Amino acid sequence: MRSIVTCNPDFEDLALSEVRRASPLCSVCGKLAAGVLLLNAPFESLAAAWRAQPPIFVRHVCPAHKEVLLPSTGDAERLLVLLRAACAEAILPSLKPAEPFSVQTRIFAGDLPLKSFDVNCALAELVTDAPLAIRQPRQVISVAIGRLNTTLSAWLGLSSAADNLSDWAGGARRFAREQGCISRSEFKLLEALEVFGVALPPRGCALDLGAAPGGWTRVLRERGMYVTAVDPAALDPRLLSDSGVRYRRLTAESYLRIASEPFDLIVNDMRMDARDSARLMCAYARLLKPPDGMAIMTLKLPETKRGAVLKSALSILASSYQIVRARQLFHNRSEITLQLRRR
Repeated sequence: MRSIVTCNPDFEDLALSEVRRASPLCSVCGKLAAGVLLLNAPFESLAAAWRAQPPIFVRHVCPAHKEVLLPSTGDAERLLVLLRAACAEAILPSLKPAEPFSVQTRIFAGDLPLKSFDVNCALAELVTDAPLAIRQPRQVISVAIGRLNTTLSAWLGLSSAADNLSDWAGGARRFAREQGCISRSEFKLLEALEVFGVALPPRGCALDLGAAPGGWTRVLRERGMYVTAVDPAALDPRLLSDSGVRYRRLTAESYLRIASEPFDLIVNDMRMDARDSARLMCAYARLLKPPDGMAIMTLKLPETKRGAVLKSALSILASSYQIVRARQLFHNRSEITLQLRRR
């Protein structure tokens, strides 16, 4: 049984460590693209392990129940005929009737005369007893097409969407740039709120550490929170005229010495050593309202000794917080995002 895992290409080593903890006998068959690995590892064992303890660095996993060898020179219709036949034989008999499904195709061969949309439509048309639900499927038909050495193949699998670690193909959650968007860092917070299932308290109070230029503050204001934005750098002028934003032009360390009011949420996307950021967040834990005060932060990881730095930072945070979730999200780069709850 084979599986396909996806991760940030720069963190393949840490992702593979997570795979081997979940399935010690696994091996790597090959790489379909940067950060996309075909494994000799049973999907069911990976899914079971990660239901109990979700990985941090593996963003997406899907089964490869059926491999189909494809002709390198075939036209689009010929390729679709082969894919339809494989899906009808190996996938449709196991599809659960009446349960919403989607087809998620990723193509890693650039010269193929097919688009993902073509495959999605062709296979979805085969399903007659389950509703198509692209946004929130319960079950997913996964298709990956690429080359190992010079052999062009397609790998098809069927799984519960919850076991794939993401509802999105390859974990690639993309957002449309909203009107008024201040910075691309907003996508990190949007993705974290969605992936972690965070329900922000209406008219709650949030503290944004290292807020400038104000992307995360804008996201929180759009969701009805009052925000204290702390940063010695300038905030976007559009936020300065917002009566729901209180700007403190200070470092986070300086603001800590004068802060006393409680907050429902503290967010931190500052560029600093992960261990120093963890210590700072521990000092701020006293400002979170009990019992549901929550924090969302990123931990920036170095190029070397990343595992050791992360372990140290998490240990520091554990003294003041329950670490609810830790994930390297699609919009993270050399960092991970954490959801924390005050102890």
